[in-house]
Amino acid sequence: MKSVFKFLPAATLAVGLAFGALPASAQQPAAPQQPAQPRSTPAAIAAAREILALKSANTMYANAVPGMVEKTKTALIQQNLNYQKDLNEVAPIVAQQLAGREKEIGEGMAQVYASEFTEQELKDLVTFYKSPLGQKLIQAEPRAIGLSMAFMNSWAHNFSETVMGAFRAEMRKRGKEI
Repeated sequence: MKSVFKFLPAATLAVGLAFGALPASAQQPAAPQQPAQPRSTPAAIAAAREILALKSANTMYANAVPGMVEKTKTALIQQNLNYQKDLNEVAPIVAQQLAGREKEIGEGMAQVYASEFTEQELKDLVTFYKSPLGQKLIQAEPRAIGLSMAFMNSWAHNFSETVMGAFRAEMRKRGKEI
């Protein structure tokens, strides 16, 4: 069974942002698509950016550009073995040309927050994240999410053995060993 830990940074961001910012009622199953909300105000977007900064969300995508350049270079080398030397030389040039584009992720995230929350809700969240409890949440949440992911991975492994045992037992009733 593949471990979920290689996906932990992205999962941590997604789960952290979801649990850290959503009210309890928003954590229920998704309702049918609603019509598009009105455009966000500049103040709402600014508050969303502040929330993301307080939560250090940028650390999750800080290496997005170099990572994508490396991934693309590797794929191109696999398809063009004769150009390996050139592709290795070109990769830093491409990375330099595209440096800073990861900020687009942060802007997109701010837009999403600003479209999901009212300006006042975002301001209230900023106030919360600046409070002692909000600061504790920011500090403790990554560890709590990591431990939760580890627990879920362990549970899934153990439960898969339980499910396998149930299949074997049912198949034995039919006279078949698996």
